[in-house]
Amino acid sequence: MLHLPIEHPDFRYPESRNPYWKKLQAFRGRVFSDHETESLRGRWRTAFAPAGSAPDPSRRLHVEIGCNAAHVMLEWAHASPADAFIGIDWKYKPIFWAAEKAVKRGIPNALLFRAHAERLHYMFGPGEIDRLHVFFPDPWPRKKQWKNRFITAETLASFAPLLKADGLFHIKTDHPGYFEWMEAAVERTSHLWTIVERTNDLHAGHPDPTQLRIPEVTLFERLFIQDGIKIHSLKLQPKR
Repeated sequence: MLHLPIEHPDFRYPESRNPYWKKLQAFRGRVFSDHETESLRGRWRTAFAPAGSAPDPSRRLHVEIGCNAAHVMLEWAHASPADAFIGIDWKYKPIFWAAEKAVKRGIPNALLFRAHAERLHYMFGPGEIDRLHVFFPDPWPRKKQWKNRFITAETLASFAPLLKADGLFHIKTDHPGYFEWMEAAVERTSHLWTIVERTNDLHAGHPDPTQLRIPEVTLFERLFIQDGIKIHSLKLQPKR
């Protein structure tokens, strides 16, 4: 059997033995798993439209990569019912938990994807996303692990066409070395991105960052702040 890389157009998700793989089926229409996440490329606003209604093309679409159990995204969705939100994670259980919370809280404008984010350009069409977020991706700190880092010049190049002209891509990390790596990747794709905002200490101007709560910060971010770790942040806009 030929095993194709995740980024390959002919890649197929294998059937999983994870018990949550089947449990996700209870949330059909709320959770999209594996190749279902590529079924409405360019048309995801239709998934948020009431039955029998046309999708609202002006509805802003927010996408969070690595959403975990969607602690932040669900708060965003609850606070902004006119917008649409999609959270992506490759782990089954957190996506299941997120779907449970969304249903329990009655948040209709949030969908969950169980998928590999490396396939983002197969999930979304050109100019489909208004806001893209990647918060605290694994820094893979050892040099031999750098090849596993998610933010690269290649991923930045593949993401740029997916955002609207006035769209925004927000990245946060606690790791200075990874932040330097990201900045180098942005420099290599400077023909595709404009840096809107850059900081090595995101919460420097706040009187007491330890008082920040979700969704202003993530769960990890709260821990980093309590430990005195500075948060590095980049906001990028695609060039058109």
